[in-house]
Amino acid sequence: MSEAQVDQSVRSVLSDPSKANEKPLRDWQRRALTRYLASKPRDFMAVATPGAGKTTFGLRVAAELLADRTVEAVTVVTPTEHLKHQWALAAGGAGIPLDSEFSNSDGTTSRDYRGVVLTYAQVATHPNLHRVRTERRKTLVILDEVHHAGDAKSWGDAVREAFTPAQRRLSLTGTPFRSDDNPIPFITYEPDSDGAQRSKADHLYGYSDALRDGVVRPVIFLAYSGEARWRTSAGDEFTARLGEPMTAEQTARAWRTALDPGGEWIPSVLQAADTRLTQLRRDGMPDAGGLVIASDQKSARAYAKTLRRISGVEPVVVVSDDPQASERIAEFAESDDRWMVAVRMVSEGVDVPRLAVGVYATSASTPLFFAQVIGRFVRARRSGETASIFLPSVPVLLELASQLEADRDHVLGKPQREKEGWNDQELVEANRQRDEPGENEQPYTALGAEAELDQVIYDGSSFGTAAFATTEEEQDYIGLPGLLEPDQVRALLQQRQKEQLREVDKRERQHKAEQSAAPAPGAGSGATAGAGGTDGANQRPQSIQERLKALRKELNKVVSLHHQRTGKPYGAIHKELRRVCGGPPTASATIEQLEERIATLRSW
Repeated sequence: MSEAQVDQSVRSVLSDPSKANEKPLRDWQRRALTRYLASKPRDFMAVATPGAGKTTFGLRVAAELLADRTVEAVTVVTPTEHLKHQWALAAGGAGIPLDSEFSNSDGTTSRDYRGVVLTYAQVATHPNLHRVRTERRKTLVILDEVHHAGDAKSWGDAVREAFTPAQRRLSLTGTPFRSDDNPIPFITYEPDSDGAQRSKADHLYGYSDALRDGVVRPVIFLAYSGEARWRTSAGDEFTARLGEPMTAEQTARAWRTALDPGGEWIPSVLQAADTRLTQLRRDGMPDAGGLVIASDQKSARAYAKTLRRISGVEPVVVVSDDPQASERIAEFAESDDRWMVAVRMVSEGVDVPRLAVGVYATSASTPLFFAQVIGRFVRARRSGETASIFLPSVPVLLELASQLEADRDHVLGKPQREKEGWNDQELVEANRQRDEPGENEQPYTALGAEAELDQVIYDGSSFGTAAFATTEEEQDYIGLPGLLEPDQVRALLQQRQKEQLREVDKRERQHKAEQSAAPAPGAGSGATAGAGGTDGANQRPQSIQERLKALRKELNKVVSLHHQRTGKPYGAIHKELRRVCGGPPTASATIEQLEERIATLRSW
């Protein structure tokens, strides 16, 4: 049967009155089902962006194979306990009862069930048990978020051992890539132009496709910078600005300092995020919810206290050692509560469609983890809904945010991973529970960090705000309407960027006019025009601290202008300035060094 004939058959099946209670398929799901039924493959991998409806597709495949008796039983494998129950609930609604309470120790289930739902860890514990179960009946195995089958060699070996006898295997994932060389069982790898082995999807439905179809929401990233200060165990104090070029160790410490619950950065960002949530709930999304992803349990509980103080409402806290974690997530999903704070429990697969505001308050930075987190916010319910993600202005995160629409595969071969900027240690760091410092982590003390809205990222483009790091400008961006189509979001941000450029040009002209009118050196009394005050007779002289702060703000303003005109990243501009002028990062530069950088950049 040709694919066109199968497509017609699928349309007929979907219009069958006996299946009127089944959820209608989206276009991508119908196309994928058509391809699947036409090819009748033993192995099939569907890659669909988070929020696109992989579960619905998988259950429809199961229903068709059960109906024509290609298979007699279904086994679903998921990454987490919570997802086991979520799959069982969805399957029950589709008329396929699955046992999510199946125990390895008991090894049996009621004949009323058509199959079971397991975790990858459960399979790895007793692969022979599940192989025997698979051999006894013609079985369809659905491997949900199949990239987890490569989390450890033992897991991959166990999945291969348990499900090699399966009649059919359907692999589903929204993020097929990994940062290591552990091959994913039952996935086809083909050589690419660089000679590395790249995973091959049988059907691909990316974020850009889903955004075009209105299946997912447009995501607006609001990146916050600011100065971070810390002290080493040797007593040396350091200051650095998030987003500027620095060593990996300095970046990590500045980042962690910003995330310190006792500092000023996190409360400022949480306040802005809560304001955005209030606006969304007022402007078309009355049940909009917010999620904070924390690095560890201690930070999660501290962030919850801060949110309680800001919003006046107690947030829901979800941590991995809470036996009621799944119930808390489910209750939050069905409620209209404002905030949930979690460590890793809500990073993947969890379905809370009303989540619309996120705070990425974790030091995890792998592409895989980032994509999984953002996937919690993209699920669309109605036309025009938008999602807003607040995150630290750290180069690796800004790059991931700008590449949200990029499709990635799992590549076997370290040179390729290094070329793409991936790091095996980052994956370990992302998966490590951050309740205690790592063995090789040098102790240091966070002294504080300030938060400033640095830039807004949407559709791969950056809309700078560093020129106006003020409450008014921040309010302008987080005050976007709650219901906007993707092209409307783009048009509104472009309009505000043009307004910024006009305002910056106006200030530049004023600055040059003030310089031209300024008295010769030695003729006046105090501060220079570019640093915030020209009337020495009526103003007290600026302190060193005030002068440095004014010059840093002025430098950020001209860097933002240069970014808007050239498209160069902020960090690259700062790096080039330091190469030309010399000296340390902005946060540690002297008055003379800052003045030289401002003058140099204005001459470019």
